Amino acid sequence: MRVTEPNSGNGLDLEKYSWTQQLPEVNLSVPVPEGTKSRFVVCEIKKDHLKVGLKGQPPIIDGELHKPVKVDDCFWSIEDGKSLSILLTKHNQMEWWKCVIKGDPEVDTQRVEPESSKLSDLDPETRQTVEKMMFDQRQKQMGLPTSDEMQKDKMLKKFMAEHPEMDFSRAKIA
Repeated sequence: MRVTEPNSGNGLDLEKYSWTQQLPEVNLSVPVPEGTKSRFVVCEIKKDHLKVGLKGQPPIIDGELHKPVKVDDCFWSIEDGKSLSILLTKHNQMEWWKCVIKGDPEVDTQRVEPESSKLSDLDPETRQTVEKMMFDQRQKQMGLPTSDEMQKDKMLKKFMAEHPEMDFSRAKIA
């Protein structure tokens, strides 16, 4: 199985459809002839199977889903009369899918980019931790000390100032 780079939506653009994903859901876009009405669409979403197509024609998608979905939270619609938009709500909302249908080309889930959640969405404690991690990451990239190293350095300097009688000439400051 060939593993490929994800598209900008962490999914793949395939011949018959394209898909994107976030942790809780997968979105499929299936091109259909312009002017297609919903009554011509066949869209069966089961816990671990998806069948999509137009009445009287072979299915465009018909296969076992990579992972189970919450059927009651899935839906589809026609966008601009020329593509079918299908939302699949993942059963496990904490994992990335490598494909939608088993056997289809797979995306390299190591290269998936989580959607950036806004820091303001986080609770204060988590936000503080994330901001500290981001600060430390930037400091490391610039070859500067992290917040922990700065704290240790500050404590050492304070100790040295409080103990002028001690010889720190051979002490190493990080």
